[in-house]
Amino acid sequence: MDKTLIAPLKNIGLSEKEACIYLACLELGSQPATKIAKVARLNRVTTYDILEKLIGKGFVNFMVKKNVKFFSAIDPELLHSETQRHTDMLKITLPKLKRIKTGLKHPQVQYFEGIEGIKAIYADTLTSKTEILNYANSREIRNFWPEYDSEYVGKRVKKKIHLKGIAPEDEYGKRVHAADKTNHREIRLVEAAKFDFTNEINIYDNKVAIVSLRGELIGMIIESEEIANTQRAIFQMAWKFAGK
Repeated sequence: MDKTLIAPLKNIGLSEKEACIYLACLELGSQPATKIAKVARLNRVTTYDILEKLIGKGFVNFMVKKNVKFFSAIDPELLHSETQRHTDMLKITLPKLKRIKTGLKHPQVQYFEGIEGIKAIYADTLTSKTEILNYANSREIRNFWPEYDSEYVGKRVKKKIHLKGIAPEDEYGKRVHAADKTNHREIRLVEAAKFDFTNEINIYDNKVAIVSLRGELIGMIIESEEIANTQRAIFQMAWKFAGK
């Protein structure tokens, strides 16, 4: 048996043992499983199982003589024609497959670093057509960005983008909460000892923006309708809790 012929047969979807059985059938002509097993150097049970699989795939035919099955390989020309037919069918189907892939909406993720990167994330929230839902530590962002209230909050108020937020009930949280009415927002405070947020999360439109404000300044914007809607639902659940 020419072992160099195994690789091309594997390329069209046969396993190594299936390729060996097909080549043995091709070499021997119509023979029972015992003789094919001997040439393929496989045991009879394995050979018989593989022959049945090859029949199902259309690589092998059989006939019965005196209650004994004789197996034979299909002509290699037919093998080529069948393979070509499957290739042609795939070409016909390819546009439909591409349309399915195009229809899938994969989340888009953008990464940002440093204070300028963090400011870029906040600038994106100012494009929001929806209310911003926000988990925040009022102190952390203002430590890194002292002009935060005038440079960001002021712009948000001017654009009339309402913010609904949950924040720790510390000195900063209380101070920010006291100015809700003039800053177009509604904040609910939660016990700082139990809920000390170190990240800030903003949910708006079909986006979720996450900013890390301790250690290295990093952030990301995840654009996905499914993820944003799930985070909105979680926020609403937390909002009800924060109101008690």
